[in-house]
Amino acid sequence: MDLRIFTEPQQGASYDTLLRVARTAEDLEYGAFFRSDHYLSMGDSDGLPGPTDAWITLAGIARETSRIRLGTLMTAGTFRLPGVLAIQVAQVDQMSGGRVELGLGAGWYEAEHTAYGIPFPQAKIGRLEEQLAIVTGLWNTAVGETFDFDGAYYTLKDSPALPKPAQAHIPILIGGAGPTRTPALAARFADEFNLPFLSVEDSEAQIGRVRAALADAGRKPSELVYSNALVACVGKDDAEVARRAEAIGRSVDELKANGIAGTPDEAAERIARYAAIGSQRIYLQILDLDDLDHLALIADRVRPQLG
Repeated sequence: MDLRIFTEPQQGASYDTLLRVARTAEDLEYGAFFRSDHYLSMGDSDGLPGPTDAWITLAGIARETSRIRLGTLMTAGTFRLPGVLAIQVAQVDQMSGGRVELGLGAGWYEAEHTAYGIPFPQAKIGRLEEQLAIVTGLWNTAVGETFDFDGAYYTLKDSPALPKPAQAHIPILIGGAGPTRTPALAARFADEFNLPFLSVEDSEAQIGRVRAALADAGRKPSELVYSNALVACVGKDDAEVARRAEAIGRSVDELKANGIAGTPDEAAERIARYAAIGSQRIYLQILDLDDLDHLALIADRVRPQLG
């Protein structure tokens, strides 16, 4: 089981805070540091000091780390034109020496679009399909050749399809609970399918749908990595679990029902349930970004139990 760190900076985090978390995750040998792509806080958070841009953040962290992989869960397709996104991600991949992964989604949080004057189209899945085709098409075009695309939403003509990423292939993550179109997109474009905040039972059902879509597309189910994103709240004992739950404004019972929470043994048992239905990676949503001891405890006391 690959454990990765997943942050939600729109709830309130500076670049320096994110860099500390990324460096700690690297030192503790987590598989990756990922962040959300949002411009507005959610719930009761005031969001101070204000939003940070996902790809600007990752560009900075790329130059200040050396081993850990970096990516997004998920880049909002509504925020960036696909040609521009392909350039941005390829550049950050070069800056990192080939450590980038791109999670790309349709975008869903209408309030942040309204707050910052970003158009919020209704036909988002069709746009996402074209965005995936364009981004991957630009990267896969041989140097010296050009790329054209004539779609319902985007048109590219005689693009030099530059720059190229450092990696021969940047892993593409697609995720969600949609029963038909999402699995079909994953079967066409994805290297990894992410199940965001789903129960074991719902994750198993969605993995089954994705595997069926892969078979229909002529791909093997083993060609995809299956992963879950789940909130983490682990403590060395019940008192520490309760303290960490209070710090993020959640109840212990709710966290145990919906996330990776409890003592190290409880957390390991919960992760094992996801592993049993085919999940190979867990993105641990860390909400208190000042509590770096939390990351150390999971690395020291949970990870060794996972095999």
